[in-house]
Amino acid sequence: MEEARQIIRLDLRGDKCPINWARSKAQLELMGRGELLELLLDDPRSIRDLPRAAEAEGHSILEIAPENGFWRVVIEK
Repeated sequence: MEEARQIIRLDLRGDKCPINWARSKAQLELMGRGELLELLLDDPRSIRDLPRAAEAEGHSILEIAPENGFWRVVIEK
């Protein structure tokens, strides 16, 4: 049985790109390989640009899901 991984959540609603990517990147640098980062975003540009930037850094995008007026993005380091 696979052990549940801890998810670190950053609520970046209200932050615009590229500030939310800078905050996400700083958090990812503190995390270990395989850990998950869940982002809550409401800047439409971020939904396009932030996953691309994360993948360019070698991270995996596991989910991009619309919620009530914002998006949830899950990144695996």
